Amino acid sequence: MGKSVLISGASIAGPALAFWLHRYGYQVTVVERAPKLRPGGQAVDFRGEVHMTVLRRMGILDEIARHRTDAGPLRVVDAAGDELVGLPASFAGGDVEIQRGDLARILFELTEGDVEYVFDDSIASLTETADGVDVTFERAAPRSFDLVVGADGLHSNVRRLVFGEESRFVRESGYRVALFEAPNRLGVGPDSVLYSEPGRGLAVFPTHAGRANVMCVYADAGAGADRRDVEAQKRAVAATYADMGWRAEELMADLTGADTFYADSIGMVVMDSCTKGRVALLGDAGYGATCGGMGTGLAIVCAYVLAGELAAADGDHRTAFAEYERAIGKFTKACRQVAGGIGTFFAPTTAGRIKWRTRVYRVLTAGPFLRFLDKMTTKAATSITLTDYPVPVRL
Repeated sequence: MGKSVLISGASIAGPALAFWLHRYGYQVTVVERAPKLRPGGQAVDFRGEVHMTVLRRMGILDEIARHRTDAGPLRVVDAAGDELVGLPASFAGGDVEIQRGDLARILFELTEGDVEYVFDDSIASLTETADGVDVTFERAAPRSFDLVVGADGLHSNVRRLVFGEESRFVRESGYRVALFEAPNRLGVGPDSVLYSEPGRGLAVFPTHAGRANVMCVYADAGAGADRRDVEAQKRAVAATYADMGWRAEELMADLTGADTFYADSIGMVVMDSCTKGRVALLGDAGYGATCGGMGTGLAIVCAYVLAGELAAADGDHRTAFAEYERAIGKFTKACRQVAGGIGTFFAPTTAGRIKWRTRVYRVLTAGPFLRFLDKMTTKAATSITLTDYPVPVRL
């Protein structure tokens, strides 16, 4: 039975998998390119019994609830700030919502005593041998592991090294997203606010202690600034929103000095297979989306499945990886379909399409249709039947 596993990525998927693998008796190393845990980020949510069950089995549901955001309805407004339609809190916040940075900290603290974490480093090469994977790093000395898992996000380094260039697997939507934390100048809370003009959407979500996340979603057919060049990304966003109505000028005043900032194209990963030899992909690296695809819940559930299949197969990675892909296939496809509409929801490209979106959601939030809306938002999250895997080793 293979006992050593290297996981690339210390955000959400990596530590979640590390938790389960350690419980099953594996020696786990997690390597992370960033020098420390990344703070901030957008709020992430869990919804439906599948998500809740895995969180309970991990023993972290109560801790997540203690740090939950005070998520309220999402109000879609016009240029005067008048509400056009209100979407229920469950639409955006699920059953429980938490800041991504808080969740990452919870998972890290849950595993740091049992798992080796290596920050400020990255995998340079992977060479599969008859009985393992030889790994070289950017900084650390070479090592060998029985298995390697890429849990390193949409722009996965492991996927590039093992499966090929990113352009083969990431389908762009023609939209971009930018998110930054700023003072809650609009005083929103617990409700959030969304304003749209053709091809541009601007949303404000309250976070904590007088702060808010400002989310920009906009149509962009071009290549955009280098995602690693933060200042260039900020300039591109500022230029895009320079003449927007409503209270955009007030909100964008905090963009330049924002310490917490994220920007990327909106795309989704589509692969025929997310395993190859002794290497597997988990979460966004193998089947995720930039946003809107319930990626956090997806990662938590699929980490449970991957570790469980390895335990059920007594470490036979060939059997385990095949069962892992079979078990999550329908689930990942359903979540990708949800993600496909994120750009057109936040930023319809014409005034007519904005009006159409408003009319549709007015109908869906009225009377008997509200239950249908709730069902729509949880259907993908519950499109997998959880297996009861072997009882974990208590170490």
